[in-house]
Amino acid sequence: MTVQRPLIAVTPLMDYGRDSLWMLPGYMDAVMRAGGTPVMLPLTDDPDIIAQCAQQFDAFLFTGGPDVGPDVGSGAGTGMSPVMGSDAGMDAEPGTGPTLAAPAKPEEASSAPSPDSPSHPTLPIPDRIPEDGSPAHVPSTTGRSEVLSPERDRVESRLLAEVMVADKPILGICRGIQFINKYLGGTLWQDLPTEHPSEIEHHMKPPYDAFGHTVSLTPGTPLADLFAGQSEIAVNSYHHQAVREPAPGLEVMATAPDGVIEAIWRPASRFLWAVQWHPEFLYRVDPRSQAIFDSFVSAVYRCHFGRDTVRLHVDEAVSTLQG
Repeated sequence: MTVQRPLIAVTPLMDYGRDSLWMLPGYMDAVMRAGGTPVMLPLTDDPDIIAQCAQQFDAFLFTGGPDVGPDVGSGAGTGMSPVMGSDAGMDAEPGTGPTLAAPAKPEEASSAPSPDSPSHPTLPIPDRIPEDGSPAHVPSTTGRSEVLSPERDRVESRLLAEVMVADKPILGICRGIQFINKYLGGTLWQDLPTEHPSEIEHHMKPPYDAFGHTVSLTPGTPLADLFAGQSEIAVNSYHHQAVREPAPGLEVMATAPDGVIEAIWRPASRFLWAVQWHPEFLYRVDPRSQAIFDSFVSAVYRCHFGRDTVRLHVDEAVSTLQG
């Protein structure tokens, strides 16, 4: 008998130098190990296509990549409006979804260029594809990244709004945590080395299937419950932006020793977790990383299939860590 596996939408990575979309295999493999079928989404801001994806896919993984742009959360160029008001969605019962504005009709949307337009930044072709899924980084005199992806910002803004209205499970990784927080009204550290310097290595060098620093788990949160009996875990790290102030409705699940927020969740959603580190690099060697994907896919089974995933490794991972 064929087991019906949930379809997990994965936002694409973009390489401007090669004018292509691509995907790190770790995202896909970790989702498959958890019992889901991952599918990379197209990069389009067509409202009908995005609405169809939001309805037909069972859950959504917002991947890593370039910096989150300054317009995210303003609705600029997206045809969408972010959550309005400091307590928007907070009175809702868990699983009822946030209060979000409906998509604008195509003729009412901003005249911002489409993802197919040649208006993106002109970047040199990289010698190799960066490990974090971003286009080539262009260093500036301040040491800050100059890379933005207005296409991804625009597409993912519309997608996130649609998915939150549908209250489908969401997992954000690296750029994903920054993007979700910024879109929902939070703020970011734009450049940790200059704005929040510390001795913690937030931008480690390869290999990335290794640990860079620890994070402390916030008691009573889902991540702390997942790794019961542990007050901190080791993670990898490859970022220079970070969550500064969580958006209304988001709560902190983990912090680095220097106070940088490393994981958030939204209690009013069926499942909305986001982490700053890269479990897609660690899942083969660290059962805790695979357990994050397992929890994500398990939420899909509970929400949409009425049962837990047939390949949930969380209990095994926790028992291994405690044993």
